Amino acid sequence: MIVPHFQTLALPGNSYSTASNLLDRVDGWRQEATRKLQQSQRGEKGQFLTPSSVASLMAGMFEFNCPDISLLDAGAGIGSLLAAVVCELCQRPNKPHSLHVTAYEIDLILIEYLKQTLELCSIECQRFGITFTCEVREIDFIQDSADMLQPNLFKQPVKREFTHAIINPPYAKIDAKSQARTLLRSIGLETSNLYAGFTVAAAHLLKPNGELVSITPRSFCNGLYFRDFRKVFLQMMALRQLHIFESRQLPFRDDAVLQETIIVRATKQIEQPNTVLITSSSSAGDDLILSHQLPYTALINPNDSEQFIRILPDSVSQKVVEQMAQFTCTLEELGLTVSTGKVVDFRVRSDLRLKPENGTVPLIYPAHFSTGGVEYPTATRKHQALAVTEKTATLLVPNEHYVLSKRFSSKEEKKRIVAVVWDAHKINSSRVGFENHLNYFHQQGRGLDLTLARGLAVYLNSSLVDAFFRLFNGHTQVNATDLRNLKYPNVEQLLLLGAQIGEIFPTQREIDQLVERQLLKATNPLENSPITIKNRIDESLEILAALGFPKGQLNERSALTLLALLDLKPKDAWELAKSPLRGITPIMEFMEEEYSKKYTPNTRETVRCQTVHQFLDAGLIVVNPDSPERPVNSPKTAYQIEESALELLRTYDTSDWDKNVRAYLVHFN
Repeated sequence: MIVPHFQTLALPGNSYSTASNLLDRVDGWRQEATRKLQQSQRGEKGQFLTPSSVASLMAGMFEFNCPDISLLDAGAGIGSLLAAVVCELCQRPNKPHSLHVTAYEIDLILIEYLKQTLELCSIECQRFGITFTCEVREIDFIQDSADMLQPNLFKQPVKREFTHAIINPPYAKIDAKSQARTLLRSIGLETSNLYAGFTVAAAHLLKPNGELVSITPRSFCNGLYFRDFRKVFLQMMALRQLHIFESRQLPFRDDAVLQETIIVRATKQIEQPNTVLITSSSSAGDDLILSHQLPYTALINPNDSEQFIRILPDSVSQKVVEQMAQFTCTLEELGLTVSTGKVVDFRVRSDLRLKPENGTVPLIYPAHFSTGGVEYPTATRKHQALAVTEKTATLLVPNEHYVLSKRFSSKEEKKRIVAVVWDAHKINSSRVGFENHLNYFHQQGRGLDLTLARGLAVYLNSSLVDAFFRLFNGHTQVNATDLRNLKYPNVEQLLLLGAQIGEIFPTQREIDQLVERQLLKATNPLENSPITIKNRIDESLEILAALGFPKGQLNERSALTLLALLDLKPKDAWELAKSPLRGITPIMEFMEEEYSKKYTPNTRETVRCQTVHQFLDAGLIVVNPDSPERPVNSPKTAYQIEESALELLRTYDTSDWDKNVRAYLVHFN
């Protein structure tokens, strides 16, 4: 065991004059340390060091209501989080009297950087009159916390308690027979991932009313694997704020982390608040933050034994949930079930065939999906047939009608749930094999009525279901369990939907109109509905992508800015687009009034710097056409869609769109 290092740091001269200098220096060390760490070891240990933008966002979420702060940073890395806390405290008008930091870290490479970070933190605190002390504990946090929480005759460590904890815990799985798993069981938690263990251990060590801010994968919010974690954590802690990101890539882009992440602020108390603040942004460095107060009972249903955390970032999301609440049937009540495809191709490699031949049956992959149906055979490098042998016979199902869905969606796909109808009439075979990357809906192993299958496929492919699923599933997988947890229309409603479908599967707009009209009984389908808003924003994003804007501009902020500059409301046809003169504040007012997107105050500069400037550079808009001599920094500055761009955008819904885009790009390039 490495003896914990304790020091009250000497206070050298004032080498760094501002908080930004401190964060920049620490962030440089983070990048340097990341290069030194072995990639394989980082993945094994779950070492993803916190960028300064994420650290600053997390530190800013604390209330810091006490004069003497004791801060825990478990898995401190190089100290990015605690440095951000120091900067935050030094900038606040009501500064604490003292700050004591306890930082846990066991990686020798990172410890050297951590000690340097603490020295800089001491300097910064001295400048602002805050007494600073620190302790670096070079010991495993799970081991140490378990010893403190469950002392025995041989170990009687001093229990440390903290007013605040800030953590970016390691994202690593732990084996059921590992020491870490045993230690976590001793403090009342059964979990398969270290991040859940770190979070619960940190919560245990907080004083009453202590604050915790942590960044973790969003996947803990639902599902079986983290049910015990949710129950244990929510018994101790009251959720106060949840921050989510539009992008899976941006928060930890230096480490190529694609996991959907979430920042949680919670206080140690049993009594739950009436509301929880839900905030969201495209990335940590984006200060255009969507803000929404959500009733606690909407976040966590008190009657939900699974304690799912249902994050609704805005009023549009609330409307999605309200509409989905009209569907109450489970698959079991429908007489249906869903299973994962039985054929794991590498396990039957000798029985795979590239093309159908005598003695084989169709083998269906996601590559065969085609607009609501299956194209078989198709152009693919995958084996498309499976020899019928004693080994493979148990993997096949009768060739009857089914609904198939992809288990994994790619980053490029617009929808998370992609479902198709397997129409047995189109394939001359007595049996069929579904590969393991598919889920299939069936009735006790047999097929479905074709009309029912079509209705079910329409429902699953609706934008409403997709929007609902994305709200509560922080991953790109669509497992059979996820589909079982969905609620469905009743059999009569599904048959009514299916009766509307012929050989040609409907377009997305037609699907959404059917769901609105047949299931939600809307008298004017899509008008003022949350799906209308979602689809209009998606259309705006498609336009920006077609015009060649980089990924950094392909976000909701840019989509809404474009719509505001076109004065295009959710239900308006694109041909009605206008070109009003609008400044930044009227643009943001339009976002809230027409698209229910309420942003926190003082975020106008993000719209100006990270969207409007790029629109100007691309020639999509012009500035101050009414008064060219007006300075761009004037509060009266206004923007307008460029005339030829307006003419182009009015053709978005026409057959000439692709041709017009090409001509527009050629002209401006």
